Amino acid sequence: MATYAQVLGAERHLFEDLRTVLACASSRRSGDELAGIAASSDARRVAARYALADIPLKTFLNDALVPYESDEVTRLILDTHDLRAFAPVSHMTVGDFRDWLLSYEADTAVLTALAPGITPEMAAAVSKLMRNQDLISVGAKCRVITRFRTTLGLPGHLGSRLQPNHPTDHLDGIAGSVLDGLLFGMGDAVIGINPATDNLTTTIKLLELLDAVRSRYDIPTQSCVLAHLTTSLRAVELGAPVDLMFQSVAGTEMANRGFGVNLALLAEGRAAAESLGRGTVGNNVMYFETGQGSALSAGAHHGVDQQTLEARAYGVSRAYAPFLVNSVVGFIGPEYLYDSKQIIRAGIEDHFCGKLLGLPMGCDACYTNHAEADQDDMDSLMTLLAVAGVNFLIAVPGADDVMLNYQSLSFHDVLGLRHLLNLQPAPEFAAWLSRMALLDDSGRLAPPSLSNALVLQEADVASRRR
Repeated sequence: MATYAQVLGAERHLFEDLRTVLACASSRRSGDELAGIAASSDARRVAARYALADIPLKTFLNDALVPYESDEVTRLILDTHDLRAFAPVSHMTVGDFRDWLLSYEADTAVLTALAPGITPEMAAAVSKLMRNQDLISVGAKCRVITRFRTTLGLPGHLGSRLQPNHPTDHLDGIAGSVLDGLLFGMGDAVIGINPATDNLTTTIKLLELLDAVRSRYDIPTQSCVLAHLTTSLRAVELGAPVDLMFQSVAGTEMANRGFGVNLALLAEGRAAAESLGRGTVGNNVMYFETGQGSALSAGAHHGVDQQTLEARAYGVSRAYAPFLVNSVVGFIGPEYLYDSKQIIRAGIEDHFCGKLLGLPMGCDACYTNHAEADQDDMDSLMTLLAVAGVNFLIAVPGADDVMLNYQSLSFHDVLGLRHLLNLQPAPEFAAWLSRMALLDDSGRLAPPSLSNALVLQEADVASRRR
């Protein structure tokens, strides 16, 4: 690996390798400080950014941050790199690339064609040179459209994951939260449950509940129980109605091993879900969640900063043509993202890097109760992400997940964003809302009185199930 030096004022800063430049160029992160790889001062951080700006993009194809020989994620990234797509920017440095991304020339069509030629490390590197506004502006130009029963990522639309978690996986409690979310127009991206336990029997019961509601009312959406991939594969074998195959992923082979997966298992999950043919407008079947700090928490970061490793997790995701990817940006805790400033910056970075790599990025704008953040901060983050063109946001009843014990967005929050920015649900889902008299003549959410028929029908379903 090469050594990098940068003179800043009267000081000469030495960076022993590319990993060190990237780590020191990152915005301040409690996780990088915990790992002992962060810049020791703001001056050193600025010096690292100067050094990073002069590094050719080609360097990232020849200088692997995690060894090729021992890491299948590195092999995936380099072996699938598209040199033809990379050609238009192959002569650029990281600084040149940043300036070009902000130009008129780099429009949606150009960025879409470029995506297979950008490695996660390139995306992470350029993001470190960008202000929040830069990340938002370029993210808004990147459009990634995916399809299953609904179409996500279209301009003028904002999708939502309806997250009806329950601390005991009680079917009636979950059904009530699903009803609540549907009445607010939530769920066009997915109705997705985090099960309280990774139990096969419970997973199948939850899948059957969601499929029964979807089928009874002919709702054009997709369901997902976010059990471990191996549990979902077993559910498929037993004939359960699996729409999307879920898995948390990370940016190194060792970290993924901590999640109990590898690339071959992810491919098996994709093949199993595709074989069911349950999509109606498309067959993107994978759902991935990621989060800055996961590799460090698993002791598998290899001295690489957490934001670059997060981008590498997107490199994993990209290989499986997912329907949904989202960063649970503040969920892992203040050990990795200490306060609202770090959480907001990370959320915008994650969206930018994922979109630049060609992924259908969403976000869980969230925080844990021991972080230096509050709901006002999530209001700021969700608004910035919506302006940046995020594909979907996660919403839970009252913004308070009573099973996972963290704070996210409410159904009201996402609905308010749609009204504020004139954004619509996925077109198939919007048409269903209209058919069910859940929209008024102006296309806005209807007053509750127009929803009574659905309420009564759902109550009847719940009573007959008991």
